[in-house]
Amino acid sequence: MLRPLPLFPLSRSKRHGQKTGGRRHGFTLIEMVIVMAVIGLLLTLAAPRYFVALDGGKVKVQQQNLATMRDALDKFFGDQGRYPETLDELVQKRYLRSVPLDPLTESPNWIAIAPLDPALGGVYDVRSAAKAKGSENDTATTTTAN
Repeated sequence: MLRPLPLFPLSRSKRHGQKTGGRRHGFTLIEMVIVMAVIGLLLTLAAPRYFVALDGGKVKVQQQNLATMRDALDKFFGDQGRYPETLDELVQKRYLRSVPLDPLTESPNWIAIAPLDPALGGVYDVRSAAKAKGSENDTATTTTAN
């Protein structure tokens, strides 16, 4: 006659005829402390590199946004024969979809540089409103459009 299978199978040691001896299975406190120490050590090595890469990425995005706006300014001047009065005019005339955000300040607050001849318009070039943190940021914000 067939025996029904048990709902909870026996542990491996009982199946092989061995006793468990009252010992619990799991991690000891020292094993957990060692694992946490290794994780902490790895984080101290990886976290600074992550934040440096994050800041570098923001500078690259800022440079790309400046290049995009300067290109739109050049196209506007080529089409209209003057520079726009504000950056919003670039959006209204569809040279830009929107004024891009400065990733360092997280807002669209760019510094507009007027041309030498005020009759040509109000925005000749743009710079970031973020304070310069180093030579990388200085070159990203002071390049002029040609």
